[in-house]
Amino acid sequence: EVHLVESGGGFVQPGGSLRLSCQASGSTDSGLSFKSYAMSWVRQAPGKELEWVSFSNSGGTMTDYADSVNGRFSISRDNDKSILYLQLNSLKLEDTAMYYCTKGVRPYAYCSEPRCYESPITRGTQVTVSS
Repeated sequence: EVHLVESGGGFVQPGGSLRLSCQASGSTDSGLSFKSYAMSWVRQAPGKELEWVSFSNSGGTMTDYADSVNGRFSISRDNDKSILYLQLNSLKLEDTAMYYCTKGVRPYAYCSEPRCYESPITRGTQVTVSS
């Protein structure tokens, strides 16, 4: 099983920046690890549904973003360290949410739709944007 732990959240004023990290460890029953899977960042604000905000293929060469964050957020990954990142810039009040990382359902496959990713089951990291 691939374990994921998010960090890097916090309180920030509108217009500020944060960098979230997602540290992966372990491997699946078939011996596949973090570097074999596409990854995503998904968030959930209080009282709202999950919103997938960013996607990366296993090599980090293909990325996609939700319209709500496009141009402000940037996803990247370091497969040697098994870490997924999300750089959050120009933060807005509406970016306040719990942020989770999730891995793709199938190894090596890539798509930028929620159906291709596992639902979040980790603790997440809280981002609060407030003046």
